[in-house]
Amino acid sequence: MNRRSAISLFAAHVAASPLFSAEDEDLYGPVNVHEFEDIARRKLHKLAYDFIAGGVEDERTLRSNRDAYGHWDLVPRVMVDVTNIDTSLDLFGIHLESPIIIAPTGGKELVMPRADEVVAKAALKSKTLLCSATGAKKLLDDGEPLNWWINGIGQPTKEQAVNFAKRTEDGGGKAIVLTVDNAYQSNRDRNNRNRFDYGMMSSGVPKAGEGMKPVNPATPVMWKPHTPNLNWSYIDWVRSASKIPIILKGIVAPEDAEIAVQRGASGIIVSNHGGRQQDGVIGTLDALPDVVEAVAGKVPVLMDGGIRRGSDILKALSLGAKAVLVGRPPLWGLAAFGQPGVERVLWMLSAELKLSMGLSGQPKLSTITRRLVRKHA
Repeated sequence: MNRRSAISLFAAHVAASPLFSAEDEDLYGPVNVHEFEDIARRKLHKLAYDFIAGGVEDERTLRSNRDAYGHWDLVPRVMVDVTNIDTSLDLFGIHLESPIIIAPTGGKELVMPRADEVVAKAALKSKTLLCSATGAKKLLDDGEPLNWWINGIGQPTKEQAVNFAKRTEDGGGKAIVLTVDNAYQSNRDRNNRNRFDYGMMSSGVPKAGEGMKPVNPATPVMWKPHTPNLNWSYIDWVRSASKIPIILKGIVAPEDAEIAVQRGASGIIVSNHGGRQQDGVIGTLDALPDVVEAVAGKVPVLMDGGIRRGSDILKALSLGAKAVLVGRPPLWGLAAFGQPGVERVLWMLSAELKLSMGLSGQPKLSTITRRLVRKHA
């Protein structure tokens, strides 16, 4: 499909969307992810926007994720035949047309009802992989060929972990993605300031005119335990019950990457929880090279955090990421135009990646190496 046909198809999808109205932005207005966020900000309830966009405390980690891409410059090659650009890859037995995966994100119901299912449909339509705790079951039950990795924060006992692993494999999950940096709920100033009620993550924000009962005083939800007893034995528990890959998400220290490989992890996602868990943590792109070196090619290394452009993805691939996960961008597309918005954001990032590869003399993913980027002195 050429670009003109893709844009026309997108316009038809959006025009048919229940979220579309004459007051919406010109369909050809948002030309990048940042502009989708601008539309989403205007459409979303402030509680919802702040929950999705915000980070923890002073949001230094949130900024570090974006700033990290400015620390690295591309060094393009020329005189290479880039008539055809191939972004396809095989990852844990799954063939993907692009190294862009939808990351697990909480709070989708703040955008619209059954949002996880809508995003899953967009993943299927975009022929990409969905990493999510929920939203995939109906599509899988209907026999749709959705590629789904289940995400979770672990279970406190071996029995619960074993049952979870069995249910996941039996239910069609292609991998278990364990978020390892979520022992306790973090301290998010925006949510505290808004008197955010975490029950809204399932019920949605108050409807217009309903008002909201304020929580007074603003009580941080921090110190709410999730899985504070999580340790390396969890990998053994899952391995004893399932043959599907277990991927650890939330690693930034190379020492932890080494241990993860030694203990049998199938893959690693370099992540700081999108800047939403601990403030002052290293940006993920800056953390990536040391983790890749520590792993030494024994398992695939993926990365998330701060990706807004195709050139961001190219820098991550150059530093050793096998693929990347994007969290907030699909949610901006969802809030702006529903399922077609998610599809459009994924298409934009993929198109930008292909263009950036072409301009850098990289006809396929396997030609991308560490020599394509240099860090500022």
